[in-house]
Amino acid sequence: MALKIENKEKRTMGEIDFENVGFGTLAIHAGQEPDKLYGALATPIYQTSTFCFDTVEEGTAKFGGQIPGFCYSRGGNPTTVTLEKKIAMLEGGEACISTASGMGAVGGVMLGLLQAGDHVICGECVYGCTDVVLRTTLQKFGVEVTYADTTDLEAVKDAIKENTKLIYFETLTNPTMELTDIAGISKIAHEKGVLVAVDNTFTPPPEVYPLKEGADIVLHSCTKYINGHGDVISGAIVGSADLITPIRKGVTSKICGTTPSPFNSFLLLRGLQTMELRMARHCENGVAVAKYLESVPYVKKVYYPGLQSHPQHELAKTMMHENYGGIMSFELQEEINGMDGFEACKKVVNALKVASIAVSLGDPATLVQHPASMTHANMSKEARAEAGIKEDLIRLSVGLENSKDIIADFEQAFAVL
Repeated sequence: MALKIENKEKRTMGEIDFENVGFGTLAIHAGQEPDKLYGALATPIYQTSTFCFDTVEEGTAKFGGQIPGFCYSRGGNPTTVTLEKKIAMLEGGEACISTASGMGAVGGVMLGLLQAGDHVICGECVYGCTDVVLRTTLQKFGVEVTYADTTDLEAVKDAIKENTKLIYFETLTNPTMELTDIAGISKIAHEKGVLVAVDNTFTPPPEVYPLKEGADIVLHSCTKYINGHGDVISGAIVGSADLITPIRKGVTSKICGTTPSPFNSFLLLRGLQTMELRMARHCENGVAVAKYLESVPYVKKVYYPGLQSHPQHELAKTMMHENYGGIMSFELQEEINGMDGFEACKKVVNALKVASIAVSLGDPATLVQHPASMTHANMSKEARAEAGIKEDLIRLSVGLENSKDIIADFEQAFAVL
């Protein structure tokens, strides 16, 4: 699919017109050219803390921003800048900040956009560490937070106050798999002069393009699908240069110091080369496994936007461009052969052989976890129920293995019940 990059100037490199190429070509070539010094095809790893200048005057000009260049890797590094250009172009944004983790991106957005007296509207179901920042850290500094059901546009509209500065949510919630209408939220927000920031970790391009849907900022835990190999912790913030530049100068390179290592930037650049192929396989396997799970008598419900049974399937078809990803959750029956759903979930998960028990996602390997006894075990049973995290719920990140092998693995695991 061709991606139209709506920036102020035409983005080209060499002879490639990046406004009119497919996603795979963009993922391979955007931001990257052969090394000008030695002609290396792969972007070199500039593993250095500091950079030298020929003269004091050159150093002065670079530190002052009068001429381009690098001074100190916390503020900028050639390997990382290449990565940032690529991610910005993949998301259709003007600028990108690469961070040392997904939470570095979350912190950068919050500290960069908010100040004491501001009000934030947050989706009811967000990543646990993000929730901690909103409930404790930000409120300690005088930022007010209201949680709202972002799938309900009227609820969001009603939550806006005079001091509302930001609406923050995840494209697809974890582990309940609910979609938010980004275009609908953005329209409401912009009529009130409110910014919209979207965590797009679960649905990266070519699935969902939040900026094209109207969001102001999109952020990622690049640890997941963007890297795609389970060997890097990283994050990214993408948006207009006017929004991104102050966050870089004042927050990620100063207060937080969340600059990634050049080696991790190199690994991300390598991982992005195959992103279109990886995402196509994740999506293909996701549909196959979700349909299989729907057919299993022990399974009560499957939460996957690519299924017609998903209540937001029509929204998913348009917003996700029929690329539904590899993330899903499913509930077991409340009672199975004398076991309650909680115990049955643990038994199934423990019996899996191809799938690994782990809490991340977007890896080549299929990953599975039981939220009620793992990631959300510190919550009370009542709090989990309020958040829609049931005792008999399993979350699954479908990997890149052959789908028949993933399905066969679940068949043998269900056989232990």
